[in-house]
Amino acid sequence: MGGWKMAETRHEGGVSYHIPGKDYFEQRELRRHAGVFALWALGVGAVISGDFSGWNLGFAVGGWGGMFIATVIITIMYLGLTYSIAEMAPALPHTGGAYSFARTAWGPWGGFITGVAENIEYVLTPAVIVFFIGSYLTGIFETPAAFQPVWWILGYIVFVGLNARGVELSFTVTVIVTLLAIAILIVFFVSAIPFLDFGKYAMNIGADPATGAAVELPDGHGPFLPFGIHGVLAALPFAVWLYLAIEQIPLASEESADPKRDMPKGIMLGMFTLIALGFLVLVINPAIPITREVTDAAGTATTVHGAFALGTSGEPILDGFRAIFGSNWAKALALIAVAGLVASFHAIIFAYGRQIYSLSRAGYFPHFLSVTHGTYKTPNLALITGGVVGLAVMLIVWFTMGGEAAGSFIGGVLLNMAVFGAMFSYLLQGLTFIKLRKSFPNIERPYRSPFGIFGAALTVIIAFVTIGFQLADPVYRTGVIGVAIWYALAILYFAAYGRKTLVFSPEEEFAVKHREGAVKV
Repeated sequence: MGGWKMAETRHEGGVSYHIPGKDYFEQRELRRHAGVFALWALGVGAVISGDFSGWNLGFAVGGWGGMFIATVIITIMYLGLTYSIAEMAPALPHTGGAYSFARTAWGPWGGFITGVAENIEYVLTPAVIVFFIGSYLTGIFETPAAFQPVWWILGYIVFVGLNARGVELSFTVTVIVTLLAIAILIVFFVSAIPFLDFGKYAMNIGADPATGAAVELPDGHGPFLPFGIHGVLAALPFAVWLYLAIEQIPLASEESADPKRDMPKGIMLGMFTLIALGFLVLVINPAIPITREVTDAAGTATTVHGAFALGTSGEPILDGFRAIFGSNWAKALALIAVAGLVASFHAIIFAYGRQIYSLSRAGYFPHFLSVTHGTYKTPNLALITGGVVGLAVMLIVWFTMGGEAAGSFIGGVLLNMAVFGAMFSYLLQGLTFIKLRKSFPNIERPYRSPFGIFGAALTVIIAFVTIGFQLADPVYRTGVIGVAIWYALAILYFAAYGRKTLVFSPEEEFAVKHREGAVKV
């Protein structure tokens, strides 16, 4: 930190700024490259693994009708969120994304709290995805279960490496794997058409009159809402998987060729693509003759079908391919199904790299994490650090819980920590949009959300209700404890040290200028 000078102390939030040497920002340069198509691919790629698994567990708690209505509600939430982000991103075109928006709206602590929520989401989500990639590859190549951590390490080495070799290569890989994943889904949709029997297979879930538990109806044609309105609300957290991480696109603002023009188009084209894919998956996947063997607690094996079978499946698209092409193709089909996971893994590694970079460049995280590569202009230290943290969490869980037994913890608690971080950030971003509209009306807005404050308010309300139902799940509550620990460590660092070493990064300079202007008015 040699050559740094103390700037005037800012009393808001008890933070103070340092003026770094002139080489500070020269060592932290990014390179502009991405157009609308690349931004679209980044958003769709980040989400598309959610079309391959996760969403389908909503059938077990809501039936098909409950899951359908939940998906409509969550789609409305994400439309409110993405239109709000599409307005905020070109108005505040900085790499910080949600932290940048909240920093201007709420001050340094509001920006930090929002930034940490996204940090939890983006660091843990790739860790959980690479766990699922490892599970698929273990089955395909018949490696021992104890070999799983090697798959994770290889996954991080390959895709952190691809992200570290320049934004051009990073976006090229994003486009290729995203288009591949979409092509696989389209092949699935078309090949499923001759097998469709919606009434028999998708509507085969009923509720046990005595216990209220889900039961399979062998002839199908069951009730639209077997679990009533409660089933709709219980399915909300699972519908989130069809859109989770679309909000990461603004993190590419400083690598976008023209963020004021391209950012709204990339965000909304991505959202509409995901709506189409999500509803096609929701209608087609459960409507074909899928069969699975499940074993209950007593060890009794039962064959289940259709939507009821998907309610407990970890690989719904793969189950669908098996129903269409037969189990002899299982390994080849599993390798194909990995494409969706790889697309999201690669895209979200990009996201955590930029998110850590932005918070570090401004001083919220240690400054060294934002230094970029001299030739490639990529935040390699941030990319490596995020990967090391995600991998370390996985390895600690794996070895302390005794290998394979850690699977349910990783797939449950770590997954839910990531989702809670996301939902909390949505709530904060909706409130941020409303605050910016009301308190900062004079900020130039190249694009304005057609739904305005009403759309943002819907996002806040639906996110709040969804969080409430997530907290009803005991496994989920354990994840929230993990989030609380993460927050406590981050806040302790910021309160003790980080707030005294902030830098006038683009996000901070913009925020200080506009907040002072708002105060003067």
